[in-house]
Amino acid sequence: MQFGKLRRPSGEVAIVLIDAGQIVALDLSRRPGVSSLADVLHSPDPLGLARDLIDPAGKPEPLADQVFLAPVDRQEVWAAGVTYKRSKIAREEESKGAAQFYDKVYAADRPELFLKATPERVVGPGQPVRVRSDSKWSVPEPELALVVSPDGRIVGYTVGNDMSARDIEGENPLYLPQAKIYKQSCSVGPVVTPAAVMPPLEGVGIKLVIRRAGAVAFEGNTTLAQMARTPEQLAGWLYRENEFPHGALLLTGTGIVPPDEFTLASGDAIAITIAGIGTLNNTVG
Repeated sequence: MQFGKLRRPSGEVAIVLIDAGQIVALDLSRRPGVSSLADVLHSPDPLGLARDLIDPAGKPEPLADQVFLAPVDRQEVWAAGVTYKRSKIAREEESKGAAQFYDKVYAADRPELFLKATPERVVGPGQPVRVRSDSKWSVPEPELALVVSPDGRIVGYTVGNDMSARDIEGENPLYLPQAKIYKQSCSVGPVVTPAAVMPPLEGVGIKLVIRRAGAVAFEGNTTLAQMARTPEQLAGWLYRENEFPHGALLLTGTGIVPPDEFTLASGDAIAITIAGIGTLNNTVG
């Protein structure tokens, strides 16, 4: 079972439970104090609460052709870097003399963490992501995204795309905010798999496919077993000396890096698939 947030043809936003290729709308008015997808996910028993929110008179609907929105309400989206060896090597190669910093953070106890997007800046499934106009070398970064409650529990998982301007960050590590944080640089979705039903993470695979003019321009795979840090460690560091009253989403880094000669172009179709969750599709605008 999974959770989603979708837009009806009328424009209404619906919170739904997804199971066996069908969706069932949740009636949030049935439970006082529950008014958003985040409220459901942050509860002690999201799946149990969802069953209580199903209207007995409602009918299941087909999953196909539904318009999913990013599964974000008021949460900030943060990101972790250099959590895979492949990412460490890529950062060192592009960094023009600052390689030692990436090597140190990969091996250090303290991870690299940065704010990626406020909720208003998050791009949903099927919507366009962008490459900065002042970047000549940009790539998507396919990442597992943690859905974390206000009290620091990992309550679910979704798919994230951390768009990155490799040339800007490589010029100077202090340019990381400009390389990572810009208009339409973060996409998440389409659904959230609750932590209780997510497959064991060490066996979960991630796949990136980039198509250009209908042909595959790049394809890569990795597994979460290649992460140097656990999701719990990353979430623990994020919440250390900080608070998130609305919860947070945390992108956990990438282990798939296209070759140096590859850069995204307008019209490229990006598909990121994570086992146990689904596929996040975006096109470069």
